[in-house]
Amino acid sequence: MSNSSPETVSQSSQEMKYGERNIAEGELITFPNPRVGRRYDINISLPEFTCKCPFSGYPDFATIHITYVPDERVVELKALKLYINSYRDRYISHEETANQILDDFVAACEPLEVTVKADFAPRGNVHTFVEVRHIK
Repeated sequence: MSNSSPETVSQSSQEMKYGERNIAEGELITFPNPRVGRRYDINISLPEFTCKCPFSGYPDFATIHITYVPDERVVELKALKLYINSYRDRYISHEETANQILDDFVAACEPLEVTVKADFAPRGNVHTFVEVRHIK
């Protein structure tokens, strides 16, 4: 038997959970590249991306692929995860999603090169794959 009254349970379910707070407070964090001057690729796959269609409000699901050649800074992966999760309740098109992620990524770490690929799950027999890139 629970010691919580219905009021306590209802009240606590309306409070922001720690994960939601981490996502809301998250920002892209970077750290110094341990091999400045060496060209190497970093490949990141984020298979649980979600956002909402700005027209229908239906959920969209995608795998986001980021490949970059760092310059002075490297993106911290937990911060990237929280940043990507911040899209889950945003109304945003597939095209704007890829472009916004690219813009924010470039602003955070100023890589030599970066490509963002947004591979959206088919919906209504339409499969969208948006690829954007930046070269310094």
